[in-house]
Formats: sequence, C-alpha cells, structure tokens
Amino acid sequence: MPTAIMLINAELGAEKSLIGDLKAIENVTEVYEVYGVYDIVVKITADSMDKLKETASRRIRSLKNVRSTLTMIVVE
Repeated sequence: MPTAIMLINAELGAEKSLIGDLKAIENVTEVYEVYGVYDIVVKITADSMDKLKETASRRIRSLKNVRSTLTMIVVE
C-alpha cells in the first residue's frame, strides 16, 4: 500500500486550524504537531500511487495555511 510522510510548514499561528483541515482529508492517516524546522508531520496511505499523489499534491499542498512541504515516499 503506497505510503508517504509529509513535513509541513504552516503559516504562523495557523497550525491548529491546519491540523483540523488535514485530519478531514481522505487518505491522511496520522497528523502530528511538532517542534523544529517543520510544524506538522502527516502520514498518507492510499490504495494506489495515483491517489497518494492526488492527496499530497492537490489536496494538502493547496490548503490555505500551508507555506511549504517536503514529501517522502516510503519504499516498500
């Protein structure tokens, strides 16, 4: 099953709101607020690589309070 870990930088002060938005997205299985270079870590699991790419590229990266992302596809 295709899986990816996404690291997200959020707009300042918008982390909690963004976490709520992320949890509502299909294929997002885990969401964590973290301290450090990134603000949020997201785990995405989908039935196909196309669905995984759709979730990462179009659904998550287009959210209002996402400033930048780094996506890592898990090697199986």
